[in-house]
Amino acid sequence: MSEVILHVLGTAQDAGLPHPNCYCKNCTEAISNPQIRRFAASLAIVLPEEKVWHLIDATPDLKVQMINVQMKFNLKGQLMESIFLTHAHLGHYPGLLFLGREAIGSSSVPVMAGTKMKRMLEEQAPWSQLTKLNNIEIREINDGQAITVSPHVTIIPVDVPHRNEFSETFAYWIEGSKKKVLYIPDIDRWEQWDQDIYKACEEADICLLDGTFYSAEDLEKIGRDYREIPHPLMTETMDRLQDLVEQTEIYFIHLNHSNPAIDSDKGIRSLIETKGFHIVEEGMNFLLS
Repeated sequence: MSEVILHVLGTAQDAGLPHPNCYCKNCTEAISNPQIRRFAASLAIVLPEEKVWHLIDATPDLKVQMINVQMKFNLKGQLMESIFLTHAHLGHYPGLLFLGREAIGSSSVPVMAGTKMKRMLEEQAPWSQLTKLNNIEIREINDGQAITVSPHVTIIPVDVPHRNEFSETFAYWIEGSKKKVLYIPDIDRWEQWDQDIYKACEEADICLLDGTFYSAEDLEKIGRDYREIPHPLMTETMDRLQDLVEQTEIYFIHLNHSNPAIDSDKGIRSLIETKGFHIVEEGMNFLLS
């Protein structure tokens, strides 16, 4: 049976760590120490024996993330077989431009997107140039539609509520023969979703969940209003899912630069881990098949 590896390419909220124009404690330390910098949240699904890989979200950090996955799995010069997009926010799709005329000049890379996002990419510049020049080929996907990317892995988009100014927002089920992963990097509130997060996580072996903010204090410290940037707080998520940590591995991803869970003193992180939850790190691998 072919091995399927879910490889973590990025863990940060859209603008990464350090965040532009910010000199908070986390950002200042990341400026000084490149080892603790974080790229925007992204995953690669790698089939090493077949020498192919698939990408979830084309981030502004794609140039380096592509090098990282190609070097790690001996895929030099091998473009992704397909790209699955979650939604049209800064950290999730601008990397598509690297496939265009000014950079790679790719040919017909399949890009999986919802109805609204497909329309935007086809009709609005600069994205429309990618489709006109056939650098990418947009394939419309829908809530609950199973997409088989190999005999050993299936990806299923799931609609979630999240400030859909330009596109719908998808989470993804990623199913291998051994493990089933639920990936939700962005969602407004658990209670606004038409599914029960507890029951959804109960079905998963591994969950990678929106960990943008630990508490409302994260934004207060940097002068932003939590109500303007809705995400479930990590504290709330842990309260909801505490009883599941013995059966489901639950990780937090999409971490904002202000989040104390990534503070170098590790106090909050230790508290999270004591409760049985985890923080995703770049370079992590999850064996799905």
